[in-house]
Amino acid sequence: METVRWIIAAAPEIFLLLAIAIGTILGRIKVRGFSIGTTACILIVAVLIGQLGSFTFPPILRAILFSLFVFTIGYRSGPEFFASLSIRTLAQVVLSLVIGATGLVLVLIFARLFKLDTGTAAGLTAGALTQSSVIGTASGALAQLGLAPDILKQQEANIAAGYAVTYVLGYILTLPFVPFVAPRLMRVDLKAEAKKLEAELAGGVPAKSDNLSYRKFQARAYRVSAAAGRTVEAIEAEIGGRTVVERIVRQGADVGPHRDVVLENGDDIVLTGPTAAIVAAKPVIGAEIDADELLRSLPGNVIDVLVENRKLHGRSIREVAEIVGDSARGVFLRALTRMGREVPLGPDTRVYVGDVMTLVGSTPNIARATAQVGSALNTSDRTDIAFLAAGIAIGLLAGLASFKIGNVALTLGGGGGALIAGLVCGWLRSRKPSMGAMPPAAQQTLGDIGLGGFIAAIGLGNGLAAWSAIQAHGLLLVGMGIVVTLVPLTVGTIVACYVLRMNPVVTCGALAGAMTVDAAVTGACDVAESKTPVLGVAVPYAVGNVVLTVLGPIVVAATYSG
Repeated sequence: METVRWIIAAAPEIFLLLAIAIGTILGRIKVRGFSIGTTACILIVAVLIGQLGSFTFPPILRAILFSLFVFTIGYRSGPEFFASLSIRTLAQVVLSLVIGATGLVLVLIFARLFKLDTGTAAGLTAGALTQSSVIGTASGALAQLGLAPDILKQQEANIAAGYAVTYVLGYILTLPFVPFVAPRLMRVDLKAEAKKLEAELAGGVPAKSDNLSYRKFQARAYRVSAAAGRTVEAIEAEIGGRTVVERIVRQGADVGPHRDVVLENGDDIVLTGPTAAIVAAKPVIGAEIDADELLRSLPGNVIDVLVENRKLHGRSIREVAEIVGDSARGVFLRALTRMGREVPLGPDTRVYVGDVMTLVGSTPNIARATAQVGSALNTSDRTDIAFLAAGIAIGLLAGLASFKIGNVALTLGGGGGALIAGLVCGWLRSRKPSMGAMPPAAQQTLGDIGLGGFIAAIGLGNGLAAWSAIQAHGLLLVGMGIVVTLVPLTVGTIVACYVLRMNPVVTCGALAGAMTVDAAVTGACDVAESKTPVLGVAVPYAVGNVVLTVLGPIVVAATYSG
């Protein structure tokens, strides 16, 4: 035991890394498809390890770790957050605000009724509303109050205790609420509603799983005979399927394949498009020819493109095609991904900033379409460290600003400032893709390391006091946590269905997004036997991350009595 205490005093960072490692491994374990989650496991492991002795970490370490995490949240959500401030997504924004406001009111009521200290109230908020970033913003706000070191340490321990008890409950309760309870409150059959929505997305035709997916793209060469004397535009229109004449070779020379070009007998052309349409083109054009050299000179490509054009936000795929216009000629949408989940495709499927389109076509055509949609995702991009560091620094500086409400100084703190900076930087990146690169893999790594390290430092540094707080308020926290999780979800469901008149399937996705519980979306998709619940996730997730994070300083200001 003496050796352990010596290691704790000499190199506490060893235990911090161990807590992250063990907590991450435990968080990956699934029992019947369910896992507690990495964040909660890291905190629980850290609190337990914290019983071994007194851990001390410099405040600057926690500040940097949390800033990395919350900046990444803002960076990832920035384009969607600012694009969501439009009439087309207003209902989903309102739903997120309703859930956040209801949770805040309940926490303040409980704080008054049971005389909860500020730390416990903040921990209850973070856990029951399943938003880990509240821990950091609340801790930052407490640090601005000029509390004595021992009092501040106890308040941070109470935050950790409140979060540890209520987060697991909040997470577990949200998972069945979204796919099972919410549809009952709306008096709908989620599976039947999903089929209706799929039919609407397909343009009114009952949808089948195969006709929502992409049909294979091909290029074939033909020698013009039947099509002689007709324009390229007329041929493309007759063949249909958005087929495109990509190349025309006349007497050994290339002719620009413009729509008004008249084809001549003996021209060799390359036609691209869905397989079924290409195969049926022979009677319209002429005989298919074996022209390997002709086809090799036409480079094809498949590219993931991040949607960044705000004009496309909330538009249907049909509307997107109209807005992009001729730039979409010869380009086909293979898949649409939202927050890592594939979205069912149909003419009326909505597209949001932050979605990823997988485009297929010839390289020049894709480049032309990409310029109208956003920017191509390049996995070899390196993170712009200067942009990242400067953004966080500006955010931390902004977090020092405060104004008083009574005797309490209300401030965003470093965490809140970093969040706002992340939002702005993410938005700037979407407006000017050449600056501020941070690939998705880098975002995930920085976010995981930042949050995991911060949570581990909180748990280790306050392990003994947190365990005492759990023993003292455990049952009370359980009861309050259940209410603070379920009541906002219930109110949100009722408001979405009967006031905002949102589609029930989209509502289920929006509830999961507003609570930032990704796994609940998967549950809704499983029950609906459809991917359509994903349609409601993006905007509430972006807004929820921001709204719930800023509750930390609000709770501190409202519950601190000096």
